Amino acid sequence: MSRSSSLIVRRLAQAAIGGLTIAVSTAVMTTGASAATTNLYASPAGTGTSCTAAQPCSLSAAQAAVRSMNTTMSGDIVVQLADGVYRLTTPLRMTAADSGNNGYRVVWQAAPSAQPVISGAKAVTGWSIADAGKNIWRASVGANIDTRQLFVNGLPATRARTSVNRSDFTFTETGLRFSSGSLNYLNSLTNQNRVELRTINSFTDRYSPVQSIGGNVITMQQPAWNNNTWGYDAMAVPGRAGPMSFENAYEFLDTPGEWYVNTTPGVVYYIPTAGQNMSAANVEFPVAQSLVNIGGTYGAPAHHISFTGITFSGTSWLGPSTNQGYAEQQTGTYVSGNWNWPSNRVSSCWIGCPQFEATRPHWSQMPAAVQVSAANNVTFSDDQFINLGQTGLGIGNDANAHASGVGLGASSITVTGSVFSHIAANGIVAGGVQADAHHPSDQRMVNRDITISNNRLHDLGLDYRASTSVMPTYVTNATVSHNEIYNMPYSGINIGFGWGANDAGGADEYADRGLYNYQPRYTTPTTASNNRIIGNYVHDIMQLMTDGGCIYTLSANPNASISGNYCQRINNWYGLYFDEGARYWTASNNVLADVGVWATANTRDKNHTGNLTVTDNWASNATIWGLTDGDRGNAIRGNTIVTNGTWPSTARSVMASAGVGTQPQTPQNIMILGGQSGRCAEVPGGATTNGTQLQLWDCNGSSNQRWTYTPNKEWRVYGNKCLDANNNGTVNGTQAIIWDCHSGTNQQWNLNSNGTITGVQSGLCLDANAAATANGTKLILWACNGGTNQQWATRS
Repeated sequence: MSRSSSLIVRRLAQAAIGGLTIAVSTAVMTTGASAATTNLYASPAGTGTSCTAAQPCSLSAAQAAVRSMNTTMSGDIVVQLADGVYRLTTPLRMTAADSGNNGYRVVWQAAPSAQPVISGAKAVTGWSIADAGKNIWRASVGANIDTRQLFVNGLPATRARTSVNRSDFTFTETGLRFSSGSLNYLNSLTNQNRVELRTINSFTDRYSPVQSIGGNVITMQQPAWNNNTWGYDAMAVPGRAGPMSFENAYEFLDTPGEWYVNTTPGVVYYIPTAGQNMSAANVEFPVAQSLVNIGGTYGAPAHHISFTGITFSGTSWLGPSTNQGYAEQQTGTYVSGNWNWPSNRVSSCWIGCPQFEATRPHWSQMPAAVQVSAANNVTFSDDQFINLGQTGLGIGNDANAHASGVGLGASSITVTGSVFSHIAANGIVAGGVQADAHHPSDQRMVNRDITISNNRLHDLGLDYRASTSVMPTYVTNATVSHNEIYNMPYSGINIGFGWGANDAGGADEYADRGLYNYQPRYTTPTTASNNRIIGNYVHDIMQLMTDGGCIYTLSANPNASISGNYCQRINNWYGLYFDEGARYWTASNNVLADVGVWATANTRDKNHTGNLTVTDNWASNATIWGLTDGDRGNAIRGNTIVTNGTWPSTARSVMASAGVGTQPQTPQNIMILGGQSGRCAEVPGGATTNGTQLQLWDCNGSSNQRWTYTPNKEWRVYGNKCLDANNNGTVNGTQAIIWDCHSGTNQQWNLNSNGTITGVQSGLCLDANAAATANGTKLILWACNGGTNQQWATRS
């Protein structure tokens, strides 16, 4: 199985622990008539400056070695990273001095068979019981060190929290009031100025820190409270009143899997989940706010640098822990600082006001764990971005999101064959949102030629729920193709920004709001153009937030296209969503299954949404909003509504080819996911008895859901049991069971490009009985009919 499909959690759990060092030694091998590759070696235990395979050196020494030789390159310089965890206390900074020259590259890659992890976390050991009655454990992490994330046995833990009812609180200009006796415990919380209020709204997920609590009055820190209680979808009057909670107090520890850190003495507390042994647990405490920062200046950019086979892990962005909080506006952008707030902003500015428009040109972007700006010809391939406390990869974001202080200016950046999972916020954000992003004062700032292809992005937005997988904002020539995206709280793919307000001619709606008192009404187009969303498989999204969809667009994007994508299970939200100002898009040959409104355009108020060509798509829902053929320059033609899952062959071809390219022929230790149900094929109850019939159940990664496909075309579970057609059955309704593996043809299965699994002996399809989707649905064999209950996907 490819590295990008390997079990990431196992990789982290098994990684060796040591200091961050890289060994660099030089070995020359001829790769052509004039090119010679220089190998430099690194290991977590490396020391000295030899940097050879026999005597590896530290990461900083490896970087110094690269700098000493890259000006006279006659071939690539490859830094081979040995197995283990490379622990950073400060980010690895790469500039023009670290670049490839003379047509060659500097490559940082995993050594053969190695699985190196670059981590910003420290390992936590020495656990002891702190409260036996509540099963709370404690360990020292060092005084005055803070984090917003903790990772236990390769998975994110939950920061201590308590859910509350919005109706029990009154929002005021300075904080909250409550009267319910059930909330009196809030008055006596310790470390009150570390407690945070969190509200998950319609399209924002906000945090605001507490200053003090007493007499049933909660006074909030400023300016976080002011910025969180005005504008749109704000804390006090959100577009959707979603979950509300208080977080980050020792007193909130009451559920297995929760944690809290008291920074003054430097002690972290944790309640183990069932079966966790704290003396053997792998606990990672992030201390770094970013890992790798790649970029120089516009005059001297970083360039020709590659990263291959590396895992990036263990960061925590601390911005929301300050008095700024996190006043999110959308998809990782936020307001900070002091503004001309109305004295009654809670009641007068809950759906915007002229003063709020002054903030819009100055919204900040969340910094990423790995940052690329003022750089060109940078590639990430076969990498892992996992367990990160912010956006995973930021490409050409605004300067405020880059530790280098230089934003934008990213070109010819490629991300391919990689995995992004268990990340607090977005997967990949390419482009900025401020003026120099959409109307650059220096053409070297333009973000262009960004390729994001054949990646898997899932389980993102864990702490900032209004997050997406991939978001090019203002980019020229972005291609997002053949990625698989799933288990998302919000939209699948977002592209564009600005709600049309920064497009040529501006937008009358934003003139009425007062925006152009604070920024120009531009007469020229933005840098967003020629962007393509092609062949992606997006499923099981919109699991928490509202007002989103499979593919979400904003603002004008000339010559842009959405084609060959397969969207499935959108939780009754939108398939194709053309929001404010979306123009010049062509959407064709997309399949939209199990969606709500299959296509919608926001044509309210005075925006210029239009000039949209939506043709030859297939959808399972006939509802379409705001899109009429001939209206606003739109062409809406040739679209087909499909009922009862009877997709035509042309649609099935799109389904089969969407997502990550060639599937591995021998998947190892994976789950088999039902295309209709989203549930996994499992052996009930972990049984090992011959003849046990398989069923569907919520995917949980247990051993009874873990399958390996062998070269003999067997599907093996537990290592020695095979998927079997009961009694050599070849008729409809034959039970799919497990049996001791014996190489019979009733235990051999073909994996087909259309997602079906067919028996070699019978030719019948593996089928979820009666097209049911509930837990416990039995698996049988049935004549292949193109139904989604006969389509299967693999998941690591």
